[in-house]
Amino acid sequence: MTAPAQLDRNPVAPDAFAALTAQPADALLGLIALYRADPRADKIDLGVGVFRDDEGATPVMRSVKAAEAVLLREQTTKAYLGAEGDAAYTDLLAAIVFGEKLAGSGRITGVQTPGGTGALRLGAELLARARPAATVWIGTPTWPNHGPIFTEAGLPVRSHRFYDVPTAMLDFEAMLEDLQQAAPGDILLLHGCCHNPSGVALSQEHWAAIVDLCERKGLLPFVDLAYQGLGDGLEEDAAATRTLISALPSAMVAYSCDKNFGLYRERVGALWVQAHAPSTAAIVRGNMLSLARSLWSMPPDHGAAIVRTILEHDDLRADWSAELTDMRLRINALRQAVASTHVGLDFIARQRGMFAMLPISSDAVAAMREGNGIYMAGNGRINIAGLTLQNISTFVAGLAPHL
Repeated sequence: MTAPAQLDRNPVAPDAFAALTAQPADALLGLIALYRADPRADKIDLGVGVFRDDEGATPVMRSVKAAEAVLLREQTTKAYLGAEGDAAYTDLLAAIVFGEKLAGSGRITGVQTPGGTGALRLGAELLARARPAATVWIGTPTWPNHGPIFTEAGLPVRSHRFYDVPTAMLDFEAMLEDLQQAAPGDILLLHGCCHNPSGVALSQEHWAAIVDLCERKGLLPFVDLAYQGLGDGLEEDAAATRTLISALPSAMVAYSCDKNFGLYRERVGALWVQAHAPSTAAIVRGNMLSLARSLWSMPPDHGAAIVRTILEHDDLRADWSAELTDMRLRINALRQAVASTHVGLDFIARQRGMFAMLPISSDAVAAMREGNGIYMAGNGRINIAGLTLQNISTFVAGLAPHL
């Protein structure tokens, strides 16, 4: 039998990946590695954005464990669900986000996504298809992944002023001033509650002004709602989103269950779009599904099945709500405790959610890490839930010289 002929090989063929450039290492992953390598017993991790209890652990919630027991007992298949994911999960969650009346309007359509990041990316791809020339406006500071998600989808991104770190104050007038440059059809990215990274909270008057701005300028609001229930309560934290949905003809909402169900590694999210009419919503849904099919084909099931099971069972839902309340009370108690220790930290009590930004330099951040074993992001963002009532004094002692 004759051996197959060898293909001619060009010894000077170009490297297929020569055009790529080295990318900077992820700063948060580097911080995690530094923390793990630190032998000090009293070190404090305020960098990673996960909820922690009084013992510093990120536990699996009781309601989640109970729901998993139900699934283990009753689930009969691991077959695909389709590009939309678990439809019952999305519908049950929509009622918590929008309320029963808005969720059942026929103008809102949603699909399951791999986490809140997947929801944002699916929304970005939908916008790139529907409004390719539109600019996405993002306040500063914001979650570092917001900009890349939209730019990787091919959308232009511009920033507007939002929060002034040195004074720890919302700069709302500057926000409105910058957004006067926005064009009709542009997209305004908004944090629905518990702003990441600042923790600053907008008032009802602020949200009314945003509705007015969107109406006058023809802007499409895109709400990132990743912390519902961890600020002031499930209903309270959804109020801003419902205000926008009720007042405006079109809107988008990206949602994450990572924090309020403690399902970080399960990647559980959803994207909803409100259209002018049910007929338009049906077209939007078709586009969402075709994009989802190309992005991840089918979303992972387990986390969404857990959330659905919790919301389907009154006892599990009640236990989840109680656990979420305990988490919120812990975070807010820590805020009050930190604020009471130093006049330069009083702003922390007025804010909500897991994060706050300290008005300190990157050099101060490095000095606290090296000298005190206190780890945080380079911009001074801290995870409030990483503190305990026992180590607050250690934290403030290391921080005070830099305020």
